[in-house]
Amino acid sequence: MKAYVFPGQGAQFTGMGKDLYDLSGPAKQLFKQADEVLGFSLSKTMFTGTEEELRQTKITQPAIFVHSAITYLVAENVEQPTAVAGHSLGEFSALVAAGALDFPSALRLVAERAEAMQEATDAIPGTMAAVLGLADDIIEEACAAIEEIVVPANYNTNGQLVISGSLEGIEKASKILTDLGARRVVPLPVGGAFHSPLMQPAQDRLKAAIDAAHFRPPACEIYQNVDAKPSTKPEEIKQKLISQLTSPVRWTQTVQNMAAAGLTVFVEVGGKGKVLAGLIRKVDRSLSVEQLG
Repeated sequence: MKAYVFPGQGAQFTGMGKDLYDLSGPAKQLFKQADEVLGFSLSKTMFTGTEEELRQTKITQPAIFVHSAITYLVAENVEQPTAVAGHSLGEFSALVAAGALDFPSALRLVAERAEAMQEATDAIPGTMAAVLGLADDIIEEACAAIEEIVVPANYNTNGQLVISGSLEGIEKASKILTDLGARRVVPLPVGGAFHSPLMQPAQDRLKAAIDAAHFRPPACEIYQNVDAKPSTKPEEIKQKLISQLTSPVRWTQTVQNMAAAGLTVFVEVGGKGKVLAGLIRKVDRSLSVEQLG
């Protein structure tokens, strides 16, 4: 059985989407629609913007969503997925692929999410770091013992867990985890403490937008980050999407649960390619990973 998976922040690249725009009339229309929804030329920044411009949260998130969603929507001979999943931001692209949200509605929510997260980051600075080569439970216990805000944020694959929190919390945790035997603790070039309690103001703002949006029952199961379990009911999908901003991305567990359900082929859609493929293979080397776009 086949699943389609969608990357999140970090999958952007210069020139993203230009090949789609040049080769496909339907893609041109979707890029034009995206610019109209946002009220500015996102497509121009995607096609010609610098790496620095593409790293701005208010640009990065809509750009990755638009690239992945359009890649899926205009692709020929795409099979009906048995299930979909997205890494953090990628959940919105997954919802479009599953038919739970239409393209413009999802883009409006992504834009609101990006602005809310940027606002929360500006109010209280934070950061993230990848911890390599240390068991999850050791990282969890170490973070829980630190007074400053620092929490597990992304369970990416076996031996790679990203922590998130205040600047002081991440600095203290990095030293402690290195002493505990982490192979490396790598600071990430991100603008905030995503998937941590510091995103609570963003979650509150996004909740109003998601509650007001119309979600349809998806055509297939969507495995969501919050609990790594499949959802099919619109209200359940909404609640998990809201909780996602302050909860960890359980990607390792998601892949494990999808594999246990009989999904053997994972198709990564959009972004710079192979961002999720490497993580999936590290979770379970028996799984087949393909690229779309």
